[in-house]
Amino acid sequence: MTKEMAATAREPRASELAYNDLLERIINLRLPPGSLINEQAMANELGLGRMPVREAIARLATDRFITVVPRRGAVVAPVGLDDVLNMFEAREAIECGVAYIVATRATKEDLDILRELVKAADGAREGNDHEAFLHDDHAIHAFLVHMVRNSLLQDAADRLLLHNLRFWRMYWGSRPAQTSTMMSHSDLVAALEAHDPDLAAKAMREHLSASLSLVQASF
Repeated sequence: MTKEMAATAREPRASELAYNDLLERIINLRLPPGSLINEQAMANELGLGRMPVREAIARLATDRFITVVPRRGAVVAPVGLDDVLNMFEAREAIECGVAYIVATRATKEDLDILRELVKAADGAREGNDHEAFLHDDHAIHAFLVHMVRNSLLQDAADRLLLHNLRFWRMYWGSRPAQTSTMMSHSDLVAALEAHDPDLAAKAMREHLSASLSLVQASF
């Protein structure tokens, strides 16, 4: 393989660039739920052709971040109570299993990294910094999935956690930050350190249940 071919192989496709850019805007709420996405205008803004943007929109629709509405076009998917309940149901099914497996496989190095991530999240909680907490909380859950080292599980969980991140940005965007409503991970870490899979799954389930109760009260 020539240097030119190798460089080309490493370069992301235009549709991948469009997908990543649009996804970031959706997750960061720069494109809030209900926003209409104009293919040509977005292509001009990104400096790409219309086809890569169309491909990115199709992929984001498959990932449920975008809804294609007849006679209207592509809009950023709304987030209603049913969507949130489905998200939490999926998280419980996946993340409790993740916690169970991780408790049996976690290495010392894994646990050292996890403790640092939890320490950062606790610092954000104490400072009532909800955006920093969301970033750190997302990093904790994403790293837990990484600890399983299963690429099929990783793909599904990563997408689910991005939906979760978008929802919580919406939630905290209209509410004052409070330490009591930013959920701790201390029980989960203790269970993982003890390498107790049943206790780890229980801690994750209780963590998610507390978060869901908070959300249901607000709806």
